[in-house]
Amino acid sequence: MLHDVMGWERAAPWLGLSALVGYLLGSIPTGVIVARLRGLGDLRAVGSGNIGATNVLRTGDRLAAALTLLGDAAKGAAAVLLLAQWGPLPSMLAGVGAFFGHLFPVWLRFRGGKGVATFLGVLLALYLPAGLIALAVWLAVAVLTRFSSLAALVSAALAPVSLALLHQWGAVLAAAALAAALWLAHARNIRRLLSGAEPRIRLGRAG
Repeated sequence: MLHDVMGWERAAPWLGLSALVGYLLGSIPTGVIVARLRGLGDLRAVGSGNIGATNVLRTGDRLAAALTLLGDAAKGAAAVLLLAQWGPLPSMLAGVGAFFGHLFPVWLRFRGGKGVATFLGVLLALYLPAGLIALAVWLAVAVLTRFSSLAALVSAALAPVSLALLHQWGAVLAAAALAAALWLAHARNIRRLLSGAEPRIRLGRAG
């Protein structure tokens, strides 16, 4: 590992660089780019104003939503895999950076999405079985309840548990931190879920 070879003092700048690279990758506003390429206008003026796939779906363009979902997941996974050659810790820091880059993108004045797809992408790249479990949980809850936010909350909450059960102790803390941040990003959704005002997933026209 990088810090084992160089020592913590010398490794610190490289660990910071790992997080920065991840942050810049995560800051790429996939939904905004896809929406403009698909002629949907400024995504921030649509629905909730969120830049994620769920809000893209509100335009009725399912292809654009799928592309946004894949793009947001891909940038999280890319950050982890790109820094994997430096060791597990830089890889995890890059994934954490990508997640927060999506939440607070420098290109959009730090007003981004809620990080669900990027979280799943990071988890899939960190440890594929845990990522597949999280994805399966998200799909199951989304299909059963048609609440995208509830699916994200349940999937994120169970991710550290699945990593622990799979003995991936190194990634448990990172997943727990990201899950906590994801829950905070969904504070309004949680209030709407509790009050019965949260909108359900609705499929619009095919794009």
